[in-house]
Amino acid sequence: MPLQVAAGEPVGGRSTARVDEGEMRAAAIAAMVLAGFDRHYALFRYNAQQAKARWEHGDWHGIRRLARERIEFYDLRVREAVSRLESEFAQSELTEGIWSQVKRHYVAALSEHRQPELAETFFNSVSTKILHRSYFRNDFIFVRPAVSTEHLDAEPPSWRVYYPHASGLAAALRALLIDLGLACPYVDAERDVARMERALAAEFGAQFEPAADWQIQVLRTLFFRNKGAYLIGRIIDDGEVRPFVVPWLRDSRGRAYADAMLFGEARIEALFNFSRAYFMVDMDVPSAYVRFLRSLMPAKPESELYTMLGLHKQGKTLFYRDLLHHLRHSHDRFVAAPGIRGLVMAVFTLPSFPYVFKLIKDRRSKEVSREFIKGRYQMVKLHDRVGRMADTWEYSDVPFPRERFDPALLAELREAAPSLIEDDGESVVIRHLYIERRMTPLNLHLERSSEAERERAIIEYGNAIREMVAANIFPGDMLYKNFGVTRQGRIVFYDYDEVAYLTDCNFREMPSARTPEDEMASEPWYAVGPNDVFPEEFGTFLLGHPAIRAVFTAHHGELLEAGFWRARQARIREGVLEDVFPYPEALRFRRVSDPDIPNQEKLS
Repeated sequence: MPLQVAAGEPVGGRSTARVDEGEMRAAAIAAMVLAGFDRHYALFRYNAQQAKARWEHGDWHGIRRLARERIEFYDLRVREAVSRLESEFAQSELTEGIWSQVKRHYVAALSEHRQPELAETFFNSVSTKILHRSYFRNDFIFVRPAVSTEHLDAEPPSWRVYYPHASGLAAALRALLIDLGLACPYVDAERDVARMERALAAEFGAQFEPAADWQIQVLRTLFFRNKGAYLIGRIIDDGEVRPFVVPWLRDSRGRAYADAMLFGEARIEALFNFSRAYFMVDMDVPSAYVRFLRSLMPAKPESELYTMLGLHKQGKTLFYRDLLHHLRHSHDRFVAAPGIRGLVMAVFTLPSFPYVFKLIKDRRSKEVSREFIKGRYQMVKLHDRVGRMADTWEYSDVPFPRERFDPALLAELREAAPSLIEDDGESVVIRHLYIERRMTPLNLHLERSSEAERERAIIEYGNAIREMVAANIFPGDMLYKNFGVTRQGRIVFYDYDEVAYLTDCNFREMPSARTPEDEMASEPWYAVGPNDVFPEEFGTFLLGHPAIRAVFTAHHGELLEAGFWRARQARIREGVLEDVFPYPEALRFRRVSDPDIPNQEKLS
């Protein structure tokens, strides 16, 4: 709001005209930044609306393109906003001194905004780019949120409510199906209603007596990812919250059907796992969606939920706030992460914080450039991770309290990556790093496991490779140290410096030795191209332990045959998308009598 003073009266030694001019300029800058954000979020929502239309038409490749394109939306819009500001205002008008005024006008404009937390983050991105540095003072950027989203919601509200007491359960579920608003027919809507009724009866038990507050609440829009459309909801009974998800698929004739009904926090968390692709969801008020999801998954940080909804920058902002909060309320030190030291990355962790911090070494044992490694990480971020590749947050110029570093770790980082480390005595600033969820390295897990646990892990390890192959990903370095074991026992790949598209590889059989000398030679006697891969060699590096070899060959022996890999390449080149279920096969509704729905159809 402009200052209210009499015309011509001096204010602090300056004329009123000059004060009003400064306020007007600050207001104009604030409006321009907010317009840039509003354009970004309008395009973000349009992307989700397109995902719905493409799902309805079975355009799976189109959905994947939308998912890849959206990842770069934010940076494009920030650059647009910066460019417009620099073209409309002189550099002398965008200096440090005006940004506290700009922020004040910006906060006022957000009082009725429906995405204020995202708009604040956008303001931070634009202002720090204009000023060519990072600020951590609340005068200039939003270190803490200025506008609360605690009770913010859309109109109509972000979730619908159905009351089985009033209409009967079947009628409530039927209304729920109608409200999905799908522009394609159902295979059999009444069959879906009956199946959901049976699933609810099995979940709640035959003796279930619903309380007076019994209700079904579902988020207003579907969550789209690859071939799946997910209805996410909760059942309220006597104040207790029961989460559920209904995945929807399309059959070969373009008709929709419910594939399962999943209950419980663990099943929902599996859908939002950081090793999966991001959802596309049309949300007017994203904070209301996150609040709803937190009621289903209380242990899931908001940073991860925003990220899984495709709002990566907001996820990074919240994660950094969580890190600062944790550092204030803990006293342990950063140490080297357990496991075999990497040839390319230096990895450290804070034992009390469930993440690892990874930076690219200056002195690498592999002859690959820093740019190439960063490109591999970006490739994975843009790709469908099928629940088998860890997602990462990428940061620049991150300050850590120096006193929180173990001296041995600090010496190791200075030795491994001196160009990325700046130490001013109080803070250690790391110029570039990746952050991801901490897992137990598979090699350590195998060393500590019982025979039964080891067998499960090796089967899971082979499944992880198969599912990455289905997504056109070749891990490259398949040593156990490059895979992690999650708390749920799932095997996830996390070392990307040798990752490649499966279709870029040339899978070959090992040539037969021509002479005894060939057989005993320490180097290959045959020509090997840069993209050549010999699957028979995997056993030499991976299956030295007899018990591990027996399990692997029994369940995944074909992974040692070049023909397996070439067959998968052929299917990918034919355009087949062989995704994987984010829930167990046993939980799917039985469809043996449905000829148009192949039993092996997959979803991610």
